[in-house]
Amino acid sequence: MKDSPTEATGPLATDAPPGFSLRPTRLGIDTHHEPVVVLRADSPVCRAEGFEAHARIEVVGERRSIIATLNILKAGELIGTDEVGLSESAWHRLEPAAGERLRFRYAAPSDSMSHIRGKIFGSHLSENQFDAIIGEVVGGRLSNVEISAFLVACAGGRMSTAEVTSLTRAMVHTGTRMSWPHPVVVDKHCIGGLPGNRTTPIVVSIAASLGLIMPKTSSRAITSPAGTADTVETFTRVDLTLAEMHRVVEAEGGCMVWGGAMNMSPADDLLIRVERMLDLDSEAQLVASVLSKKAAAGSTHVVIDIPTGPTAKVRSQGEAQSLLHALRLTAHAIGLQLHGIISDGSQPVGRGVGPALEAHDVLAVLRNDPEAPDDLRQRALQVAAAVLELGGLAQGTVAQEMAHAALVDGRAWRKFQAICQAQGGFHEPGVATHRHPITATRAGRVARIDNRLLARAAKLAGAPHAKTAGLWLGAHVGEHVERDQPLFVLHAESEGELEYALDFVRSHPALIHLES
Repeated sequence: MKDSPTEATGPLATDAPPGFSLRPTRLGIDTHHEPVVVLRADSPVCRAEGFEAHARIEVVGERRSIIATLNILKAGELIGTDEVGLSESAWHRLEPAAGERLRFRYAAPSDSMSHIRGKIFGSHLSENQFDAIIGEVVGGRLSNVEISAFLVACAGGRMSTAEVTSLTRAMVHTGTRMSWPHPVVVDKHCIGGLPGNRTTPIVVSIAASLGLIMPKTSSRAITSPAGTADTVETFTRVDLTLAEMHRVVEAEGGCMVWGGAMNMSPADDLLIRVERMLDLDSEAQLVASVLSKKAAAGSTHVVIDIPTGPTAKVRSQGEAQSLLHALRLTAHAIGLQLHGIISDGSQPVGRGVGPALEAHDVLAVLRNDPEAPDDLRQRALQVAAAVLELGGLAQGTVAQEMAHAALVDGRAWRKFQAICQAQGGFHEPGVATHRHPITATRAGRVARIDNRLLARAAKLAGAPHAKTAGLWLGAHVGEHVERDQPLFVLHAESEGELEYALDFVRSHPALIHLES
């Protein structure tokens, strides 16, 4: 992994800027990845340096330095004139010792901003230039505004295949890259946007039970009610170290862990957070995001599931085909074998939406519970069969039969339990204490469900941070419901969050549409 360009490892006394030094104070303010410092307007540092709000300044300590965005306090007593307030990100990057004093100066201009400006005006960027940009993103040298400029410059079809490949490689270069002593290492990824589509634990259990190597790393939710890591965390430990992950995979053939604990493609989460603020979905960035994590995980063969529907992340067949084509080109360029599935994204999968609620669905499928949601079972079997094919175990109907047999005869369930025990033990997911049904006002057939609104309701109920929060879906598209039958049931861990979600549901009657 490359060293961060903004963090020094030795004493900085000879490099410290002259002038006043201030005592650091931890403010406890979460500013995501961007370090922020707060100075009083009447601070001697502000006066001497002529600092202005939102300036990019270098903060120099005895052991480390960072580039941070400056906020200026003009009223109140949050900090004293001899103090500098640090956001959580700034505090954790600097880790000031007791009694340490900090000094300040304007940050030197970013080297990579010239590359970003070139891209804005239509230049083709090289792999070295992408390395410089992504290195400064990870090192904290670029502000959210500068990252936004980069993302916008790369959106709207302005990236060639060679540039997407270079960006993907640059994102791999800045983090940990795993390697495995196996010629075939399989993986899968879902593009997302579909509540409840939690196939990963089922697919990993089937593939590993049949002898394939599947070290699955997953992310936590960014804008959804649950990420795979959030769901798996409700029944086993996911924050494994790299050494622990290797031990689990060598023992059981697979794992289900949180990739963020192992620093794989760290630029990805930073870029995604800014993309979400911009409400920007760039195909090039999506391709680089997905494939950089697969390459960093040491995968050789990857199945990509692209749910497609009017309220999914990918809206049309044309968009899905374009995305799949881009994924294949870049995967080939970086040495990955890729198979794509364009699946139905018109409605949620399973019954549960939220970490624990989705976990209950997963366990029901693995346990062959007769009440298990069949749509989740069939979708997981489809993806698992594709993984078996790509991994070279079988083809066509034989792969489908192998996946089905491993699930039905209990091999997948036993392998799932073994993986959980190796990761730290298995425990049953919980259930929320506060529940409220949303019932049909008349009899009718469910004509459509808005995935985005449904996900929003689950988040307002507390998911994913409240693990048992979310909602349970009572009916799918095409099913008939009677008057007063539950369309879904909101689950929350507090009355306040339940009321918040109920307010949203009452103001969005089109969340589930019934027709006579």
